[in-house]
Amino acid sequence: MKVVLKEDIKKLGKIGEVVEVSAGYARNFLVAQGKALEANSHNLRLFADYKRLQLKKQEKEKQVALELAKKIEHISCTIVMQAHDEQLYGAVTNAHIAEALQQEGITIDKKDVLLDEPIKVLGVYQVMVNLHPEVKQQVKVWVVKK
Repeated sequence: MKVVLKEDIKKLGKIGEVVEVSAGYARNFLVAQGKALEANSHNLRLFADYKRLQLKKQEKEKQVALELAKKIEHISCTIVMQAHDEQLYGAVTNAHIAEALQQEGITIDKKDVLLDEPIKVLGVYQVMVNLHPEVKQQVKVWVVKK
């Protein structure tokens, strides 16, 4: 059975692709979950409108993310931690950085703060923040002694 995908599905295809799947998989999962439409002429026309609306929505989200990136570009957040000499007693994680950004008025999910490993030493760090799949911005983080 041929279906048109309404969203990206791993190992199957991307949004808008017409793919061939078994009838049971199409009826019982893809169509039932709203992830696909049966590939007939009526649904293909409906999907063209749906896809156009989705593209507009994604472009709007990208513009919001770009504005937020400009805002973040000029911000540096300070995280105060207890330390002995240069070594921290704990570690600064992505949750700490998200909380510090929250105090600056920028709401970011902690999963969007891209930190390779927790920060364990005092200093100044450039941390990447994922705002949109196509928009990333660095934020300056100061880790200082209490």
